Amino acid sequence: MTTLAKEETPELKRVMGPWLLLLFIVGDILGAGVYAVTGTMAGYVGGILWLPFLLAFVVAAMTAFSYLELVTKYPSAAGAALYTHKAFGIHFLTFMVTFAVACSGITSASTSANTLAQNFFGGLEINGWMDAPSEGVVTLVALGFMVLLALINLRGVGESVKFNIILTLVEMVALCIVIGVGFYVIAQGKADMAELISFEDYNNMGAVFAVTAATSVAFFAMVGFEDAVNMVEETKEPERIFPRTMFMGLGAAALLYILVAISVVSVLSPGELETIRESEGRALLEVVSKGAPDFPIDKVFPFLAVFAVANTALINMLMASRLVYGMAKQRVLPKQLGAVLPGRRTPYIAIVFTTILALLLIWYVSSDPDSNIVSNLGSTTALLLLCVFAIVNIAAVVLRNRRGDTDKAFFTAPRWVAPAAAILCIYLAGPWVDRDGIVYEIAGGLMVIGVILWAITWLINKFANKDDEPPHFQDIEHMDVNPEDDK
Repeated sequence: MTTLAKEETPELKRVMGPWLLLLFIVGDILGAGVYAVTGTMAGYVGGILWLPFLLAFVVAAMTAFSYLELVTKYPSAAGAALYTHKAFGIHFLTFMVTFAVACSGITSASTSANTLAQNFFGGLEINGWMDAPSEGVVTLVALGFMVLLALINLRGVGESVKFNIILTLVEMVALCIVIGVGFYVIAQGKADMAELISFEDYNNMGAVFAVTAATSVAFFAMVGFEDAVNMVEETKEPERIFPRTMFMGLGAAALLYILVAISVVSVLSPGELETIRESEGRALLEVVSKGAPDFPIDKVFPFLAVFAVANTALINMLMASRLVYGMAKQRVLPKQLGAVLPGRRTPYIAIVFTTILALLLIWYVSSDPDSNIVSNLGSTTALLLLCVFAIVNIAAVVLRNRRGDTDKAFFTAPRWVAPAAAILCIYLAGPWVDRDGIVYEIAGGLMVIGVILWAITWLINKFANKDDEPPHFQDIEHMDVNPEDDK
């Protein structure tokens, strides 16, 4: 295998202490997820809406154990791709994991775009500025928002930790409004607290499979913690502060979600919990509107939600385009995808490519009038990441066995955690969780696109006599996923 000579390059500046890292993790987890999935989850389990959030947190926390053991052993910013490559050394598998992560960003951003459009029009409607639009209009706004993100991405976005703090605080304020409304209803004595332990089998699935289905949906709201490993080279003393901060961030997000679930159940009746899934991304807006009809909170809340969701979408599209760019630079995707815009120095072909995929996804899902757009795109994101997490957990087992107990990482998880987490991730990714068939079509189609691009790259390299081997990551530990001077 060909390797590149390692050049002397400046190290990233370590600017993130424990509190900045905590806010980064919490901000990355919060966002579109809870707005997108709460209604769908309520439609599965009714009053025990809080339970799937708790179970999703448990699975995420167990997977976080594997990430923490691996990131403190291999403190490089390549994340799941690096761990897969270290464990198995199969270039095609490394590529598929990396491409799956990139695609999860695209599907997540597409989910955010639809959630944003629904909350935007919900805000206009509540304020009396317009009537409820048709589904076609909502879809057009979602498509337009994706194009706007592409233009912002092309211009270049200088991400800063301080700006992330502001966005995180806005996201937390929006969720605290939902929680405050719920507890206001409880304080007024209008809530039936017995509903919190009441399971309603609205879909006749049985308790186990209904909770499983809701948990797989809830997992979309818990993802984001894995992105923190890409900040390891910019964190002060990562071996010491990463484990504690990761679990604090996950715990804080889970607590907020559980409180949101309690508020939803407190405000809505059992009949409304059954039908709230039809509201898709507007579910929390309807909770605020019903719970505080005499306060102007509901007139402001949808626009706070729009702001939080937009931030999620932008971060996801930035990540997806940079991963595609990085793979093109490593010659595992056509090199044209690695082209950089002169002047702005942004990966414009990768941005256009990922945006086109997002537009096609939104169009494809919305072409079925009976399709729950937000639920299906969110479920696709969860499915892709559950598969990636299963591989990361298995990689943690392989690498632990390979190095033995004498060669300790800075953080060592209990031996049973990684295999148990792998099994749970595979279980939640299975077909028994009541996913719509379109979810598997989208995920499979994206992976097929990846394989085709990988094969095209191999043919190009072969006939150009540049490489007789299949395309592969030449130096995964130093994989460049950000254009130089991208500002």
